[in-house]
Amino acid sequence: MPEGPSIVILKEEVEQFSGQKIIAVSGNAAIDIQRLQDQTIRSFKTWGKNFLICFDDFTVKIHLLMFGTYRINERKETTPRLSMLFSNGELNFYTCSIKFLEGDVNLHYDWSEDVMNENWDPENAKKNLEKVPNVMICDALLDQDIFSGVGNIIKNEVLYRCHIHPESLVGKIPKDKIDEIIDESSVYSFEFLKWKKQFELKKHWLAHTKKTCLRCDLPLIKKYTGKKKRRSFFCTNCQNLYE
Repeated sequence: MPEGPSIVILKEEVEQFSGQKIIAVSGNAAIDIQRLQDQTIRSFKTWGKNFLICFDDFTVKIHLLMFGTYRINERKETTPRLSMLFSNGELNFYTCSIKFLEGDVNLHYDWSEDVMNENWDPENAKKNLEKVPNVMICDALLDQDIFSGVGNIIKNEVLYRCHIHPESLVGKIPKDKIDEIIDESSVYSFEFLKWKKQFELKKHWLAHTKKTCLRCDLPLIKKYTGKKKRRSFFCTNCQNLYE
């Protein structure tokens, strides 16, 4: 599943179509896509893992799920969920979720929850974490209503950087470490963005999919943790467990 930084890259790649009229639309999405015919795109936005195509009085929300893809000015052999043709090119989405959001897009999203948005609010994240003291931090970091845009890679790298065991309970983690986790969730997301643009993201991974702790020279544990059962990679020697 693409994480927030990958969706930001998508937004940057399609800016050429902002302000353009859709002159043809097709696809097998289970919505009335013909509504888009002759509509003009006003802007593109992102909220975490959601890609947003904004029109005058509605928005198309696209989530790439686990295996979604897109193509700009080219097509795959399979039928797209949504294909939009413009005078200057085309944009195609595959294997994704597509929905309409009615009215002003700002009424649907709290931008302060997005770790890569200019309105990201660390204090708001802290307040939301205080509401879930018995949740494992591995699950809390993946909660899109607290850390919109954070995915499994970011989760693993942030917890390794902060020396925190993924099964630690939020309410047991010291306040200074909570602050560090919150800050790193945004910092690492922007580093992720930079490295992905340079096609060298994996080269910078310290924990995700790794077998040995770089700090301790001990084997890293691979375990499906929390209620979400997502893969965690961690060191039981230097990542403290708070329970």
